[in-house]
Amino acid sequence: MGNQYCKVGTTTPITSGTHALAVLEHRYNNFLERAANLSGVDTKMRDFFDAKIKGLKKTLESLV
Repeated sequence: MGNQYCKVGTTTPITSGTHALAVLEHRYNNFLERAANLSGVDTKMRDFFDAKIKGLKKTLESLV
C-alpha cells in the first residue's frame, strides 16, 4: 500500500494580486469588527485582535 497525502489542514499562501488584496481587506475588517465588539470585555482577546489588525495593516500597506 502506498502513501496517501491528505490536504486537510494544509494552507495555501496568499499571493499578490486583486484576489489577495480582497481577502486581506476582508480579514482586516473582520478583526476590526471583532475588536469593537469586545470593548471592555476580554482584554487578552482584544490585544490579540489588535495585533492581528496591525499585522494585516502592515501587509496591506506593502501591497498597495
